[in-house]
Amino acid sequence: MIKYGLDRVTELRFQAFQPVIERRDEQWIDIMLRFELAPGAEVPEDLIDFTALVICATDGTIVQMVPQDEGCDCEYQFTVGEKEQIASYINQPAIQTEIRKLSSPQ
Repeated sequence: MIKYGLDRVTELRFQAFQPVIERRDEQWIDIMLRFELAPGAEVPEDLIDFTALVICATDGTIVQMVPQDEGCDCEYQFTVGEKEQIASYINQPAIQTEIRKLSSPQ
């Protein structure tokens, strides 16, 4: 995690994800992720309810990853390594299948 305005960087390791996948509109799929951290990994103390909003196009392409606290954007951003972990999870066949299901005309 990188806090805006600070030089200190911490690298979180995610052990598991709990997704909630919803279709926002004709163009976007929102994935709210809750995390289970690997042993020894700690969320910054000033975050109360840490989650991420991953915005995907309807074809499953990741467009944006936004760290959130209590459901709102926060003053942190993900490191490259954290983004890679999240992308690896989102790009799994099971998640991509769920995205495609939601993307199909209702």
